[in-house]
Amino acid sequence: MKKSFEHFETKAVRTQSERSPHREHSAPIYMTSSFVFDGAEHARAMFNDEVEGNIYTRFSNPNNTEFIEKLCLLEGTEDGIATASGMAAMFSSMAALLQSGDHILASRSLFGSTHQILTGIFPKWGISHTYADLSDPDSWEGLIQKNTKMIFVETPSNPGLDLVDLEWLGKLAKAHDLILNVDNCFATPYLQNPASFGADLVTHSATKFLDGQGRTIAGAVLGRKDLIQQVRFFARHTGPALSPFNGWTLSKSLETLAVRMEKHCDNAHRLAEYLEGHKELEFVKYPFLASHPQQALAKKQMRYGGGLITFNVKGGYDRARQFLDNLSMISLTANLGDTRTTATHPASTTHSKLSQEEQERVNILPGLIRISVGLENVNDILEDIENALRASKVHLAANHT
Repeated sequence: MKKSFEHFETKAVRTQSERSPHREHSAPIYMTSSFVFDGAEHARAMFNDEVEGNIYTRFSNPNNTEFIEKLCLLEGTEDGIATASGMAAMFSSMAALLQSGDHILASRSLFGSTHQILTGIFPKWGISHTYADLSDPDSWEGLIQKNTKMIFVETPSNPGLDLVDLEWLGKLAKAHDLILNVDNCFATPYLQNPASFGADLVTHSATKFLDGQGRTIAGAVLGRKDLIQQVRFFARHTGPALSPFNGWTLSKSLETLAVRMEKHCDNAHRLAEYLEGHKELEFVKYPFLASHPQQALAKKQMRYGGGLITFNVKGGYDRARQFLDNLSMISLTANLGDTRTTATHPASTTHSKLSQEEQERVNILPGLIRISVGLENVNDILEDIENALRASKVHLAANHT
């Protein structure tokens, strides 16, 4: 009989699926494409969902099951499914539940690829969308249409670190009988639990903080059992299955999520406080800074402020480019949530497919830098940023003389 645990860290470490007859302490990796049946009747019963078990790894696998069982406990959801990437999770969570003629109300501040699904893929299927501004919550209810079926949001948003009040949004979705789908990638279940505020679905790019070490590509869709059944059917027959090795890796990663996130957040908060008011920056944004316009909301629904900060360098795009080129320790990569601190210029990379007007509407400015703060000593991170700011200023001045 499995014991249930109260505390987050213990759930992450001690939740485990059934072990093999060898009684191993750590879960083995089940690198198999299929599983055998006891006989013809057992096979028939399995395929007709009369008994539980594994048939084929595209459907389920013990490693992926353990990963999802842990994640559901940490998020406080009824059920879930693992996917081969974060975008497979985002896409499956919408495509499985929407049909031609349906409408999505989405926050304007979204990851670039999610924006492409809404604007470039779903219109081919007759699924429309409307964007709502996080800064204007009073406008949201008026944007709900007769055919609206889902609300999709990121909070904190990528890359602007803007928030939406999940408690208010949960009540709005319930009042209009809408599916509330929350991308919880930036916060992780250690910092925030959207389901506790009324979210019906919680989606993740597990590639980011859940793995935390830049090793895997993976995603997860969690939520109400009736909705996950539909997502599972969709994924089972369209094939975005997570590999058993990655499922095993992620289950192990969750065991250190709490301690990692505390360090990410501590480093990020200290870095944001140091950089705020810096003479070479126009602004610094971090949810737990007093200068963040939604600090009170952040502290209401998040345990800590997260592992990301953004800042806008003086001198626009040219200065931002020189800043990035002069970093010596911090990695230039589009990924985030790594043990290593990473830097990105959203306007020219992750959100480059947005028009200039679309970028401006979500405050993606030419000089905006997104820093995913890693687990290095914070003084080394600060030194690298200071050196890059200093060198970029000298280069910019030299080019303007």
